[in-house]
Amino acid sequence: MTLRAGLIGSHISRTRLPSALEIMCEAHGISLEFELIDTAELKSFDFDATVHGLINRGWSGVTVTRPYKTNAARYAEDGMHPDVAHLGACNTLVFGDYLIGYNTDYTGFMAAFERVEDRGPVVMVGAGGVARSIGAALVALGVKDLAIYDTDTLRAKDLAFSIGPPARAIPVSTLHDTVRTASGLVNATPVGMVEYPGSAFDPTLIGGQVWAFDAVYTPTDTAFLNASQAAGLECVTGFDLFRHMAIRSFAAYTGFAVDADDILPKLEALRP
Repeated sequence: MTLRAGLIGSHISRTRLPSALEIMCEAHGISLEFELIDTAELKSFDFDATVHGLINRGWSGVTVTRPYKTNAARYAEDGMHPDVAHLGACNTLVFGDYLIGYNTDYTGFMAAFERVEDRGPVVMVGAGGVARSIGAALVALGVKDLAIYDTDTLRAKDLAFSIGPPARAIPVSTLHDTVRTASGLVNATPVGMVEYPGSAFDPTLIGGQVWAFDAVYTPTDTAFLNASQAAGLECVTGFDLFRHMAIRSFAAYTGFAVDADDILPKLEALRP
């Protein structure tokens, strides 16, 4: 059996996904063919046409990252798995007799976040594809107040509406006060990546919260998480999410069950 897959996204040269899939493929006697489609290097890019082409080439499926997760959900339409169809974002398209769209960011985050007990107020910066997954997961896990801030006010309002109560969009004028009184802080933007240095949260506002999560995983020691750790917050890294996401993506592609207790330590070797 050969798994033919790839990754569509912008600035993805540092991704550990092919290495993670290779580890799991070896454990199950599967060969892997994996291709990166880095749209930052393309003068023009058509998401739908590209996916059509991958299907015609006989690929098993494709993983999708920023900024195309909402494109993937629209492409899958009624083919979205019923457990995640409400999210409006998709990061895994599996081809076959019929197409199925998954969101392993959502299921992966729920697994990575299990160890955090606090369910107090959360501030999430960012309202893109990964924010749709993480925001919905936080509400499903019992968070009763989810404040969403994005530089695009309409996008934040749209995400809050799609998630529903207790999600709410907040303006920049109330951001500082809301951060100071929050229990959890979430960065769901690319800020912190090598290509987008900096912190999504003002470091002077970090302190007094309980936990912090950064969706960025290359690097794992982002400025935001460094400040959070220094302030004594419990930190969940993007790499924690990545490992759980990769396991669920492999299972979606192949149909094989994965022993997380066995595979998670092996994936730890890929930590940036």
